[in-house]
Amino acid sequence: MAMAVTLRPTIFTNITHLKSTTTRAKTATYRNSQANSVRCFEGTVEAQRVTVQNGNDSLDICRVLNGMWQTSGGWGRIDRDDAVEAMLRYADAGLSTFDMADHYGPAEDLYGIFINRVRRERPPEFVDKVRGLTKWVPPPVKMTSSYVRENINVSRKRMDVASLDMLQFHWWDYSNPGYLDALKHLADLKAEGKIKTVALTNFDTERLQIILENEIPVVSNQVQHSIVDMRPQQKMAELCQLTGVKLITYGTVMGGLLSEKFLDTNLAIPFAGPPLNTPSLQKYKRMVDAWGGWSLFQVLLQTLKKVASKHKVSIPTVAVKYILDQPTVAGSMIGVRLGLSDHINDSNAIFSLDLDEDDINSIKEVTKKGKDLLRVIGDCGDEYRRI
Repeated sequence: MAMAVTLRPTIFTNITHLKSTTTRAKTATYRNSQANSVRCFEGTVEAQRVTVQNGNDSLDICRVLNGMWQTSGGWGRIDRDDAVEAMLRYADAGLSTFDMADHYGPAEDLYGIFINRVRRERPPEFVDKVRGLTKWVPPPVKMTSSYVRENINVSRKRMDVASLDMLQFHWWDYSNPGYLDALKHLADLKAEGKIKTVALTNFDTERLQIILENEIPVVSNQVQHSIVDMRPQQKMAELCQLTGVKLITYGTVMGGLLSEKFLDTNLAIPFAGPPLNTPSLQKYKRMVDAWGGWSLFQVLLQTLKKVASKHKVSIPTVAVKYILDQPTVAGSMIGVRLGLSDHINDSNAIFSLDLDEDDINSIKEVTKKGKDLLRVIGDCGDEYRRI
């Protein structure tokens, strides 16, 4: 998840519905295509879907989430119609949970168009498995009930839903205790049926404990977590195991750095390797530098490649599965460049991959040579708060 302060953009307005003839044709195409479709919600439920829960609040999600940060700019121009078609392809393949935020450009608007297509062109049992998770990233101002309600209503309108499946809340400044006021107002909106589950993003362990002590029923905390960044498995995972709060992870393939594309490359030589030409690649390259540098990262990629070749999958598939197997992790995010490229096959391969003891030990043998990022950066989310 990327943090930004651009507030509440509404990109697409006055969207017209497709003609009924087009809808019927697409519905027929969908029905004819399903015989060979791999669905996340069919098969081994434990491997493919998971329920995040706190008390009576619960939501089942696909364990591999489609991250929509890439719609916010910096990854190439997103065509609205192509993006929605891509979302339908992901959902048809079973990858039916989408993660977005109020500041991810047109992400919430795209979801609104997409979910309307799903309602018209897919059967009710399909609609029931689609999830739209969004985030609210407000400035640290006074959190009144009306202010919180107004902002949540904007997301509901943009996503065209009566109730948000999950609202993940971020707070910039812990010295301002207004985050507790905001969360209490969000809990009130949940009680009214405008939000199904309340969650967090980029909160540290200390603040998560304070929130739970205030009896705010958060179901999950979305944090940065990868083979390089194992901070969540230290203080945060211990609290999550005690309380039942789950982790949803992002940065798990490090913007694409954890892939064959960057294997056997030397970024120290100008123009010798793939360009770091997206915000996520630039962000996670800094994480590599803090962890141990490019040479050690190459050793990690080589190790992951051996594991991937053994199982006939890709490096990103191994990287995501390794994190999904960590304690308290409910789901992991993979960013989607909607309409530009896709990784549906790699994502679905995660569900059938079983890493054995030799695989895990070979990966740990490399990662133990890296620096402890909890000491270097701090706890979960501190990378956004340290100047």
